Amino acid sequence: MASSIIDLHQGNTMLEHDYATAKSHEAHAAIAITPVPVNSQTIKVACSNCNLRELCMPLGLSAAELDKIDDVVASRRKVKRGSTLFRNGEKFTSLYAIRTGFFKTCVASEDGRDQVTGFQMAGEVVGLDGIVNDHHTCDAVALEDAEVCVMPFDRIEELSREVSSLQRHVHKIMSREIVRENGVMLLLGSMRAEERLAAFLLNLVQRLHARGFSQSELVLRMTREEIGSYLGLKLETVSRTFSKFVDDGIVEVKQRHVRIINTEALKDIVNPKVCS
Repeated sequence: MASSIIDLHQGNTMLEHDYATAKSHEAHAAIAITPVPVNSQTIKVACSNCNLRELCMPLGLSAAELDKIDDVVASRRKVKRGSTLFRNGEKFTSLYAIRTGFFKTCVASEDGRDQVTGFQMAGEVVGLDGIVNDHHTCDAVALEDAEVCVMPFDRIEELSREVSSLQRHVHKIMSREIVRENGVMLLLGSMRAEERLAAFLLNLVQRLHARGFSQSELVLRMTREEIGSYLGLKLETVSRTFSKFVDDGIVEVKQRHVRIINTEALKDIVNPKVCS
């Protein structure tokens, strides 16, 4: 059961296997943060020329099918750090494929605090929450300067009837979100603080590695407070648990830069070995 937490985004691994092996250097370049203008802007874009398309789109599309998808993904939008891509209650019109940057999704709790419900990175799709009732049920906020491809959902539905592999891919993305939600519920319901943070770090580095990044080093785009909100932990607990991992020689931490020294130790925390 615990091992499923490490693979909260196991669907990512299946969808990204070929990409990780064949496109790692291109992905690293694509995800690098670049300065953007102060105002958000819309730019014409083509999926066929994008080096992240294997993450967002099904593999094996013909040239004709790619041309059709190019017609659907009509624009690219830049979002400044701290700005909102969409808000809770806003009318749902599009899905957004993240090209660069990091996002968090969150909802306002009754006491006015933001409850973080997820973190999304390049190659992932946000906006699926709006499909249910045609309105978004959370806010999507950029944690750094970001860029997304805008995919009008009505056009996606129309094209899915013509390109069966696109329909299957959309279903996989939706299924991945269900797996993620189930994993988070299990994490919050049955794990201690150390297990939660270990599972979070393992999952994050796994997703980053699929994009060509290191298997052991990462830069946290989110604050410790945001991590705590997502994991159901207080800020002090997150900081104390990081410090324990450092003292135990499992990780090195320098501000937001984290280096995992002992991956097996993290895995053992999540899924402890039972001695006979």
